[in-house]
Amino acid sequence: MKTRLLASAALILAAQSHAAADPYLWLENIQGKQAMQWVRQQNALTNKQTESWQSFPGLKKDILAILDSSARIPSIEKIGDRYYNFWRDGQHPRGIWRSTTLDEYRKADPAWDTVLDLDQLAKNEKENWVWQGADCVKPQQDRCLIRLSRGGGDAAVVREFDLPGKRFVADGFVVPEAKSEVNWKDRDALYVATDFGKGTLTASGYPRIVKQWQRGQRLDQAATLFEGKASDISVSANRVDSAGYQYHLISQGTSFFSNDLYLQRDGKWQKLDKPGHVEASFHGPWLLLKPRQSWSVGGHDWQAGSLLAIKLDDYLQGKRDFSPLFQPNASTSLAESTDTRNAVILTVLDDVKSRLVEWQVVDGKWQSRAVAAPGYGNIEVSSIDSDSSDDYFFTFTDFLTPTSLSLAHAGSDAREPLKQQPAFFDASPYRIQQFFARSNDGTQVPYFVVARKDLKLDGQNPTLLYGYGGFEVSMTPYYSGTMGKAWLERGGVYVLGNIRGGGEYGPAWHEAALKHNRQKAYDDFSSIAKDLARRGIADARHLGIKGGSNGGLLMGVMLTKYPQLFHAVVCQVPLLDMRRFNKLLAGASWMDEYGNPDKPEDWAYIKRYSPYQNLRSGTAYPATLFVTSTLDDRVHPGHARKMYAAMKQLGANVHYYERTEGGHGSAANHEEEAGIAAMEYAFLWQQLR
Repeated sequence: MKTRLLASAALILAAQSHAAADPYLWLENIQGKQAMQWVRQQNALTNKQTESWQSFPGLKKDILAILDSSARIPSIEKIGDRYYNFWRDGQHPRGIWRSTTLDEYRKADPAWDTVLDLDQLAKNEKENWVWQGADCVKPQQDRCLIRLSRGGGDAAVVREFDLPGKRFVADGFVVPEAKSEVNWKDRDALYVATDFGKGTLTASGYPRIVKQWQRGQRLDQAATLFEGKASDISVSANRVDSAGYQYHLISQGTSFFSNDLYLQRDGKWQKLDKPGHVEASFHGPWLLLKPRQSWSVGGHDWQAGSLLAIKLDDYLQGKRDFSPLFQPNASTSLAESTDTRNAVILTVLDDVKSRLVEWQVVDGKWQSRAVAAPGYGNIEVSSIDSDSSDDYFFTFTDFLTPTSLSLAHAGSDAREPLKQQPAFFDASPYRIQQFFARSNDGTQVPYFVVARKDLKLDGQNPTLLYGYGGFEVSMTPYYSGTMGKAWLERGGVYVLGNIRGGGEYGPAWHEAALKHNRQKAYDDFSSIAKDLARRGIADARHLGIKGGSNGGLLMGVMLTKYPQLFHAVVCQVPLLDMRRFNKLLAGASWMDEYGNPDKPEDWAYIKRYSPYQNLRSGTAYPATLFVTSTLDDRVHPGHARKMYAAMKQLGANVHYYERTEGGHGSAANHEEEAGIAAMEYAFLWQQLR
């Protein structure tokens, strides 16, 4: 008892000490009365400032017209014998789930059949529903699990939907609001990983327990299949259908970048013998393995980022004679692997530009061929029905080429054009160039520049540099009508950086900026800024930067450590207080990326860049706009709140806006999305002209 009292007293003293050191700790109370009153005050101030910016009304009008345009490509998913799309526009701000046939979809103006009207549902149920997707059980695909979020956060309600009847099943499966992973086992059973009550979540706030829930049972009667540890990231179970084969799996996320996998064989769960860093997937009877680190096995040394194939039965018998489907080199990485019935299609990045390689098994051996495709842009491939068809969707885009969608078939280079997004701006005056900046340690860091062909290299071009640099996420070329209309057409230059920490050159590019090496990502980004000045594209007075989430952390570091390099910063849904990130919402799950600030040896390097701890009075900070969301249940809004408040106290030129709807990714509707985008661009134009 005495020991517990002493421990409690120590915790209280530690909390009091931290509160004294952090005068804005109260802003971490997300929905607290005082905090929300503060949010409303800052929003009102920022709205008043934004409306005074001359460019704002025109920007919002242009952006909203693009977001609501009926000429946008409706992305589709095959469910049963029809093709489904979720669509939002001015008439359907929350959106409609609708279906059509492929023949209709080929037409310029397809006839759509509305399956679920989310605006009407929200009105009827008096809920602020935001669509998070649908999953329909094979083979019938007549019942679907629909995820609905209140306001747009990650947490969602999961409800069973009768697809032919276009209604929710009255006595069907319903999983209450949580950060759940819910998947079909079969038509009458689910794999459910959710918040089952006290002690059932990991330290990261994700499910620790997965159960099998049979139709007719209450959720509390579901049978436990697996329990992970509190230190895990999450656990889940799912069914994989691939080329006529079916697999049932339990995944135990032991860290953000590693997992243990359990495969059901003969009614029993068998742990797959693999290192945690090796990702596993399936293609028919084949097991595909992708190591994130170098892997010595079977007498071979496989590089990180390779893709290796072997018959599953052979692997379970102890054989390790892999067929390598991809091995990286200095310029290439594997971006994606997509299954069709008889093929595996690899999307390869070669100096951040996409190409395709197709593999098929012929007479028991893997054979490959290069797929003819445009060579300077971004390709995305998605299977139409990997269980029964070799058809797939082929999407191509770059910064100046509106996105196109085609129907392709494994084994052929022929593609049938289905949809072409219109040009939302005139791209003819512009060109795309790729340059390489030399980072502090000599590493060549690529970046793309989109600018007028007749650009004057006098350093006075308003330029926006975007970056991310984390979690092995690759920044690839993309078409944005909003960016073209709001930035390029008005005289701006757009730059996309491919700094370390991302996945542009595979796991090694990511590992190079992990934990104690984080500074290398910041060296890379600042080196791009210096290279832009050296080339005469933009000096510091005309250079603005933008990034969100981990990219928001990047913005915070640039703001505090390199303020002399930039004149404007847009910092979206950011991490900024790296002393407490692991205690806020999902932050504990990211310690594999950043380290553990509670360990002195980790805090020793984290504190050198943590933006909130590196604010200094007397520093001339660039003008900064923070944008975050009250309902972001991934990155805590307290990061942005506290940073803004501290900067304002220092007298910095700082602005703040907090969405009260929408989660980590975007606003809940196009009206607000357009307003925020217009605010960001108007802010940049105010500062960089």
